[in-house]
Amino acid sequence: MTGRRHFLDTTARGLLAGLAGQGLLQSGQQQPQEAGQRRRMAVLTTEWRYHSHAWHMAERFLAGYPTGGRWHQPRLQVVSAYVDQFPENDLSKQRAQEFGFPIFGSVAEALRCGTDKLAVDAVLLIGEHGQYEQTEYGQTKYPRYELFRDAVDVFRRDGRAVPIFNDKHLSWNWEWARQMYDWSRELGFAFDAGSSLPETWRLPAVDLPASAEVEEVLCVAMGGMDSYDFHALEVIQCMVERRRGGETGVQSVQGLRGADVWRAMDAGNWNQGGWNGDLFAACLARSQTLHQAETNSHRYPTPQQIREWVQEPVAYRIQYRDGLKATMLLLNGLVGDFTFAAKLRGRSDLLSTLFYLPSVPNVAYSAELMSRAEETLVNGRTRVPIERTLLTTGLVEAGVRSVGLGRRVETPHLHISYRAPAESQFANQ
Repeated sequence: MTGRRHFLDTTARGLLAGLAGQGLLQSGQQQPQEAGQRRRMAVLTTEWRYHSHAWHMAERFLAGYPTGGRWHQPRLQVVSAYVDQFPENDLSKQRAQEFGFPIFGSVAEALRCGTDKLAVDAVLLIGEHGQYEQTEYGQTKYPRYELFRDAVDVFRRDGRAVPIFNDKHLSWNWEWARQMYDWSRELGFAFDAGSSLPETWRLPAVDLPASAEVEEVLCVAMGGMDSYDFHALEVIQCMVERRRGGETGVQSVQGLRGADVWRAMDAGNWNQGGWNGDLFAACLARSQTLHQAETNSHRYPTPQQIREWVQEPVAYRIQYRDGLKATMLLLNGLVGDFTFAAKLRGRSDLLSTLFYLPSVPNVAYSAELMSRAEETLVNGRTRVPIERTLLTTGLVEAGVRSVGLGRRVETPHLHISYRAPAESQFANQ
């Protein structure tokens, strides 16, 4: 049977020969394309199949994507790929043939496009999906750090670095995540990352007022730990980073699961070990997927119904260094979306919104994230501080660890400070 490496090498050689014949590949090419021409991009991914993140995101650069009411043709061309795993329903080989790019057997070969020097202008890294081991706390060991490390090694050896966009959080391992951040600063290349939730539309289309004084916030979300908790944390972070004084980091995280979540909910307020019930009600009022009993229509659920419908509740109670209090709730069975509410000092009304997610399979919000990625990869500048995702990466790790240990964890490593952009960043067209 043909081995993975043999297939990739054979496929890459054939496609490289075809590209060279079309004048699309120059041996040893190192410099970015001239202004107005499409930049050359390598895709590094763990798995490329239907509904995978590579399918949602990398393919935006193959066929274009809608944004702002028009169909956008990206300024980046996929010229190579590295794919770590090939499930039975793999699409990477089909896409390579369809769009004329080779799949290589290593990150270095993909970045050098079969030459002896870095031959791309940008890297899209998607380390999500695939079969990998888990940590003792249930985190999947996706090799985002390893893919990033191999790319940085090429940058060092070849004397040139290019921008990288990393899908979702940086790594399951905090030290590795911090190393990725430090390498980008050391070598001076643009590094962007994160969730599509901060980029999607909001109903209503509101942002936290710049320099607002915020007392407490809450996000109610769907999904599980080490996956959707990251999205919910980015929902919280993209809002609260605009508060007065900017971001100064997190002091501690308390993770709760199962009956402990219900006890915290019964507590009724933060000081008693729970959260503000009015914020919870405001989030449910914004949800478009709030579960109902048979024959009911849009009724507020009773505590008994919530406990019956949600089989595995999860909560992260986050204490920020400046006194801000935040709660993330994963309530699968009660909601199937992401909502946010905030209590601002001096205001009796609550600020709340739904982070709107258009339907599967088109998931237009991934196009909005790739629009942001394209800006970074083409211009070499980020409009969202990478520190946001560095912080949320650490919050995921602290949250799952706290749940696993059954106690609050202190987070001196998350004393991360940064300033958010003054202008709103979410889709509003």
